[in-house]
Amino acid sequence: QVQLVESGGGLLPAGGSLRLSCVASGRTSSNYAMGWFRQAPGKERDFVASISRNGERTFYADSVKGRFTISRDNAENTVNLQMNSLKPEDTAVYYCAAKVSVYYSGLYTDPGAMDYWGKGTLVTVSS
Repeated sequence: QVQLVESGGGLLPAGGSLRLSCVASGRTSSNYAMGWFRQAPGKERDFVASISRNGERTFYADSVKGRFTISRDNAENTVNLQMNSLKPEDTAVYYCAAKVSVYYSGLYTDPGAMDYWGKGTLVTVSS
């Protein structure tokens, strides 16, 4: 079991930046590929960014590519999402998720494939 707790959400104007953090506790987070997903009101939960167990591979949704950066620190059991040039359409609850992975370089983008979830942190971008 691993527990995930997100932080860093907030309200900010379009064009601003925000850094989300996810702290993992329980079993060592280095056994997991990690990802960020988001869910806007009335919509399904969507993939945002993924990072492999060893942190060497990353993958992004087209909508955030070039603006968001995912990173991890296995020694600190944290995963971060740096979000720049935020847009109103980025408004959503952002969730951190973990996937047990036997592959050091595996990436996962399907919310249904993830094994553990945090409770989310709300990001609101005003126009």
